[in-house]
Amino acid sequence: MNTDKKRLVLGCGALVYDLLRLIEQNPGLSDKVKLQCLPASWHNKPQLIAPGVDDYLAKHGNLYEDVYIAYADCGTGGALDRVIEKYQAKRIGGAHCYEFFAGSEAFHEMAEQELGTFYLTDYLVKNFKRLMIKGMGLDRYPELFDVYFANYKKLVYLAQTENEQWQKEAAQYAKDWGFKYEYKLVGTGYLDCVFDDIEIMPLASEEN
Repeated sequence: MNTDKKRLVLGCGALVYDLLRLIEQNPGLSDKVKLQCLPASWHNKPQLIAPGVDDYLAKHGNLYEDVYIAYADCGTGGALDRVIEKYQAKRIGGAHCYEFFAGSEAFHEMAEQELGTFYLTDYLVKNFKRLMIKGMGLDRYPELFDVYFANYKKLVYLAQTENEQWQKEAAQYAKDWGFKYEYKLVGTGYLDCVFDDIEIMPLASEEN
């Protein structure tokens, strides 16, 4: 594979479907981008993100014209930015995926309204039991719920797509956990910027 003209997009596995959808919406991107995602389970283990990105780029980063990291800071406390600087890469702005999906201004408004808010995305709703229940050990140690969520009062589902089943499931999770519930259709937000500056030749039919 000739990768010398491709952009490597190295991102969180929780974003894989959104990134694939953005690429599919513009077929010209498939010749310009190599998408590689790291384990979505790192969503709950942010200490693994920066070393994982560093390891992948050390092995493969030099094969590509440029690198875009499809993560926000995501709880790395600046460690991811140090890796990005090392490889002269870029990343999505913001503290986490909730901020870049909703937009910084809208997210901070929500946070100010209720600091004790737990956020879900399409991916997290779809994989709630695996990532949230099993991943956080709540299936084995339900008493941990009070440790993790003692100060939480509300669940906000920041949806990328309209899916009635996922809306019902998110509302039920909020009810089960005793949280107020709010649904917001926000789309992919700042995630689009991963591809914004890529020049794509128009198809022949578009030139005529």
